[in-house]
Amino acid sequence: MSFVDSGFGAAGCPVPPRIRRGGTARFQRFAGPSILYIKLNIAIFSKLSGLLDDCLCDIESIDDFNTYKIFPKIQKLQERDYFRYYKYSKRANNTKELEDCEQANKLGAINSTLSNQSKEAFIDWARYDDSQDHFCELDDERSPDAQYVDLLLNPERYTGYKGASAWRVWNSIYEENCFKPRSVYRPLNPLAPSRGLCLEKRVFYKLISGLHVSINLHLCANYLLEETWGKPRWGHNVKEFIHRFDPIETKGEGPRRLKNLYFLYLIELRALSKVAPYFERSFVDLYTGNVQEDAESKTLLLDIFRDTKSFPMHFDEKSMFAGDKKGAKSLKTQGLGTALKILFSEKEIQNLPENSPSKGFQLTRQEIVALLNAFGRALNCHLESRSRYGTPGLTGTPYRGVPAYFHL
Repeated sequence: MSFVDSGFGAAGCPVPPRIRRGGTARFQRFAGPSILYIKLNIAIFSKLSGLLDDCLCDIESIDDFNTYKIFPKIQKLQERDYFRYYKYSKRANNTKELEDCEQANKLGAINSTLSNQSKEAFIDWARYDDSQDHFCELDDERSPDAQYVDLLLNPERYTGYKGASAWRVWNSIYEENCFKPRSVYRPLNPLAPSRGLCLEKRVFYKLISGLHVSINLHLCANYLLEETWGKPRWGHNVKEFIHRFDPIETKGEGPRRLKNLYFLYLIELRALSKVAPYFERSFVDLYTGNVQEDAESKTLLLDIFRDTKSFPMHFDEKSMFAGDKKGAKSLKTQGLGTALKILFSEKEIQNLPENSPSKGFQLTRQEIVALLNAFGRALNCHLESRSRYGTPGLTGTPYRGVPAYFHL
């Protein structure tokens, strides 16, 4: 779910509802594949290749590994009951600006439809979780207004939240998490390059930027195009994608932002490879009350962990992180927070007892669901559409670097 939308503008400004430059207006009514548009895609993504900064890993290797090894399994895992339901606290994800925005309230409304069977299952889950020996709990899980939502019924998409209000939210996120500038009179520009920052600060900047990119890619791919007879029609908004990521529109910053998404993926990939010992213990399960499905879910999860361990170009977090980092609240940010928690707890994970819970390191249901869903959504937006549309003339064949959801 995209609880807060915003955007990337060409020069650090909120993204407008239309494209400012006339050069991209010809794509406004684009509805089918064309050589011209494929060339435009290639122009954007030709710069998205080679090694990532601050780590010895190239984008092509990540694309291949994720497309053919990780993504199909993560997609199956996200459809299982344990991972498809997420506990969401409206109070924790609300702002005065959002309350004042009628369109955002309408488009960003959470689909809270749940069957009576699901509601009864959640009561059983809560009883089971309460019986476990957890030494800490997240505040949001005990919030009076917290409720489960079905992630399959709540895809990430444009919520109508935009303009100055969205810009203030993202600016606050960057300033809080990415270190304040030397001068308090100059607010941190979320779109400015991270040059001049030390390694640790660059890492945290890229993580927040990668999260921002992921949200923006999803809202471009699932945008409210028009409303007919009171029914919305969702689809791919080409002009928004161009405005946020085209090298010319963004003065060369678009490809850099997209690289930060790959960096975020690497962080979460490394966390999954590190946390495997926690789940490999026999008494750790993914409880939903369905014994067969729970066993299958754990088998699939452990299979994914084995794949993550096989990735040959993991980054070395020991050279990047110094200190600690607090977690966050919505699905993707909590997933990132959980990934960092894992990376900061390497010794505790290595010393886990085989047959009993550990007071040194534990993960709650909420953290596990957030981590796997955040990881699954990091790079899957364009891969889902690749599998559906492929490259024109090569149906079903992935085309590295060119998200096929913009071939429509």
